[in-house]
Amino acid sequence: MIKYKLNCKDCNKKFNSWFSSSNEFEKLKKKKFLSCPFCNSFQVEKCLMSPSVISKKKHNLKNDNKYKKIKKKIKEYQKFIKNNFEYVGDNFAYKARSVHYSKQNNKKGIYGNASSEEIKELKDEGIETQTIPWINESEN
Repeated sequence: MIKYKLNCKDCNKKFNSWFSSSNEFEKLKKKKFLSCPFCNSFQVEKCLMSPSVISKKKHNLKNDNKYKKIKKKIKEYQKFIKNNFEYVGDNFAYKARSVHYSKQNNKKGIYGNASSEEIKELKDEGIETQTIPWINESEN
């Protein structure tokens, strides 16, 4: 997707619009599908734009209070999960199916690792899962 700042030659107002590609803008303009939202004129042109440039100055998250609060809350959740759920590692999808389809009432939940595809398949089967951010001990 590309965002262009556009200018109407008739009313001289500027507005933004998104396009799937630069060629898409040209196609829409040529077919007269592109009009000014203010005066409905088809005399719309792209304005000169500067690219979005990321500053070299890096923001240090480790000193950011909001980041620290979020990290602390994630650690609290992790501690709760570790104390109340069974860790099943990379066998999460298999174990989740076992728990879901089992006739036994398993009181303890599970947690572990699963790929996005495995999570999608579980959801398609009606097996409810949650994905949460996880901070490794080495990142503490």
